[in-house]
Amino acid sequence: MIVTITLNPAVDISYKLDNLSLDTVNRVGDVSKTAGGKGLNVARVLYQLGEDVAASGFLGGSLGGFISAQIAALGIRDFFVPIDGETRNCIAIIHEGKQTEILESGPLISENEATLFLERFTEYVQLVRLVTLSGSLPKGLPADYYVKLVEIANQYDTPILLDSNGASLTTIIESEHKPLLIKPNEEELANLLGQRSVDESQIMDALGSLLFADIPWVVVTLGADGAIVKHDKNLYRARVPKVSASNPVGSGDSVVAGFAAGIARELADEELIKFGLSMGVLNALEEKTGHINVEKIGWAVGQIVVERIEND
Repeated sequence: MIVTITLNPAVDISYKLDNLSLDTVNRVGDVSKTAGGKGLNVARVLYQLGEDVAASGFLGGSLGGFISAQIAALGIRDFFVPIDGETRNCIAIIHEGKQTEILESGPLISENEATLFLERFTEYVQLVRLVTLSGSLPKGLPADYYVKLVEIANQYDTPILLDSNGASLTTIIESEHKPLLIKPNEEELANLLGQRSVDESQIMDALGSLLFADIPWVVVTLGADGAIVKHDKNLYRARVPKVSASNPVGSGDSVVAGFAAGIARELADEELIKFGLSMGVLNALEEKTGHINVEKIGWAVGQIVVERIEND
């Protein structure tokens, strides 16, 4: 089993309007509400890939109940920990070719709730194949909370795949407790290095530095330009096919799902990179976030080119 963790999930609400008028009433007929959060996108793709998957994190209130019902309907196991606070809404208003977002910060997690999650995590991490950690931390949790989860998982030799940024990622980099894989995008890597932007040469230099020496897999996604990937001392440049994207949102989460499934299936380096990145391509072709057409996997994998970069 693979467990995906989303500590700050949300109900994603999408309103589609021809025009958005300010300071007056807007009536909307085209509405969608889905269980949202990066880890839940990972879980949906893993389920579509035929993996036994559970989702975990914090859920509270009626919105938490909505998410529980949605994942149960999909066939994803529910390992969420209940909280007193209310799970958040994240609203996207799509209008005139634009997208205006209103994002709630989410509930405040109490010390007892944080401790309960660590206890539950310690129980199931011993029984699963691997764990993915995705997204931001809710209020009330310390910046090193992911470090605590990685430390516990490492005690039981359960691999962790981490997709986060900011202080959550920095604390992992600085800690002695390392995940198996991290997946920063280009912007997140630049922020981690204290730079405004990075080019491919700078990315390769960074991946070959001591900063990432103790993290076996570092996957730096470059959007439509593919990825630069480090595995141990090997460096790879991957290029993905040019596609007409319907909805690229969630493609990074889909890549995490692809690597998680590929690692569970013990794929070799280049095969794993192709499989992982192909999930991002397939997600971009679908209207729904965190969805793929499994019948196109062979095509997508075949279109991805991976070159090993020789070290100087």
